[in-house]
Amino acid sequence: MSDATGTLPAMTPATAMIRTLGLIAALCGVIIVAAYQGTYDAVQENKRIAVERAVFKVVPTAQSIVEYFALADGKLEKVGAGGTASSAAPAGAIKFYAGYDKDGKLAGIAAEGAAKGYADTVRILFAWEPATQKVPGFGIVSSRETPGIGDKIVVDKAFLANFPLDAALRDDGKSLAHEILTVKNGSKANPWEIDAIAGATITSRAVGKAINDAAQALLPRIRPHLDTLKEKP
Repeated sequence: MSDATGTLPAMTPATAMIRTLGLIAALCGVIIVAAYQGTYDAVQENKRIAVERAVFKVVPTAQSIVEYFALADGKLEKVGAGGTASSAAPAGAIKFYAGYDKDGKLAGIAAEGAAKGYADTVRILFAWEPATQKVPGFGIVSSRETPGIGDKIVVDKAFLANFPLDAALRDDGKSLAHEILTVKNGSKANPWEIDAIAGATITSRAVGKAINDAAQALLPRIRPHLDTLKEKP
């Protein structure tokens, strides 16, 4: 629309618009980075607490926890204060948690595992008992599976009855004696198999794969150190 004199209003120069947008973008970036840095410690602490609670759930007789890294060269390093490792995992290292009872005796090992589910990656925390070489159970760390279907893995009594699972190592200690597998509902025939939930087969398979892959990678590294781990340091 023209003004009273019939002339068009002056247009804002393109360079000025670009400069303004650039300034706004930079300001937004600073705000986002500041918010991330300001909440990072709290987020990490909340994650630590969630995992710690999951460890006590899957190793119910544990009264205390010691975190370790199982290094690629076969050594163990204790995480945090008093240990030789920082909270950041060295290259190729696998974190695990040793749970100790009230007498300081090893009650069980807990470790995370992950596998692709129906909607997204399913992250779990499972336990392993060195004395029996079995996986007595697991808990969910994070999952976006369909409510009422995929989340049955933590409430379905028949599915939970799959545990304890046989997770014994071969005599040479280099791998599991039997791969942990999820099989079709109703077809479980061996103690290292998981009977899937009908209608939630993909999520059921994710649990089996997460446990198997993590156990195959971690347990051979732990086995040589079981005598060292049997008492709380």
